[in-house]
Amino acid sequence: MSKSGPAPETRSIATGYTADLIAARAEWLSGRSNMAELTATVQSCVSLWESGFVLADVVGTDMLDRRTLAMLARALALRGEAVFLIRDKLLPVTDWDMKTLHGEPTAYRVSVSEIGGGTSQTVLAAEVLHIRIGSSPVTPWAGTAPLHRASLSAELLQEVETALRDVYRDAPLGSQIIPLPEGSSDDMAAMRRSFRGARGAALVIEGVAQATAAGMNPQLGQRVEGLTPDLQRAMTAETLQAARDAILMSYGVLPGLLNRATTGPLVREAQRHLAQLVLQPLALIVAEEATAKLGQPVTLDVVRPMQAYDHGGKARAFGAMLQAMVQAKEAGLDDATVKDALSFVDWAD
Repeated sequence: MSKSGPAPETRSIATGYTADLIAARAEWLSGRSNMAELTATVQSCVSLWESGFVLADVVGTDMLDRRTLAMLARALALRGEAVFLIRDKLLPVTDWDMKTLHGEPTAYRVSVSEIGGGTSQTVLAAEVLHIRIGSSPVTPWAGTAPLHRASLSAELLQEVETALRDVYRDAPLGSQIIPLPEGSSDDMAAMRRSFRGARGAALVIEGVAQATAAGMNPQLGQRVEGLTPDLQRAMTAETLQAARDAILMSYGVLPGLLNRATTGPLVREAQRHLAQLVLQPLALIVAEEATAKLGQPVTLDVVRPMQAYDHGGKARAFGAMLQAMVQAKEAGLDDATVKDALSFVDWAD
């Protein structure tokens, strides 16, 4: 042993279970997109999901009230899964872990938020309403959010918006280099202060004394030079629009819905697309889980209340239905045949 003390012990720490668990936990909490969840584009998509579920027609249970549906939709949009503890009502769970058998959860340890701190308890899977979307065969017990599945587009959106924020915060927007004949130091300092107070930006005055001493004409080629960065050449607008469109499509929202040139027919088709191909399949997943856990058949219909209200089109459709019924009656068709025909065009219910 040396006089300075024992030699330091060095160890090589390989990536182990604890490190993997901490990294997975951090990724689960923040998501790969980091701050993309805070952008207006993502929040617009989340609000559309939330409003669509709030409007849903729920049959078979009183536990899925409007407030619960709103929390459920927001959790699915941002986390890819939503967990509720089944008691006399559905209690939202903030944190949980589980035990599985054959890839299916059998028991949960859940945490329910309170003002004075959360409470934890261990419950069976039958006591928990667990909805998950975007599950993979590797982890069928967990869901993934759309941003997690499109992390590259989400990160691009975040980086572009962050860069634009920094430009408008730090770049010398509106500042100019103004060439003026060189004067005394006091006169130039007073001139700079007068510009700064009048414009609110640091305007630079270019001296011409050195050019005069070198025998050059200082006034040739002199003009006012702006310091505002040229963002158009960086294709910032095109990159930002492409990232926004990718995020919208990852949430199932047609990008044309947020286009300033959008007209009424496209808005209605975008609403139908969101209701029929995005939210209604999720509603079927929620209804299936609620039916299994609540012990009674539960149905959720998002399409009917979220349909686009085209009064002219609805009137024409109603007239066509009446005419078809009259023709079916005149032709002597039985009720089973008419029902099959209605089912074929999705009018059975």
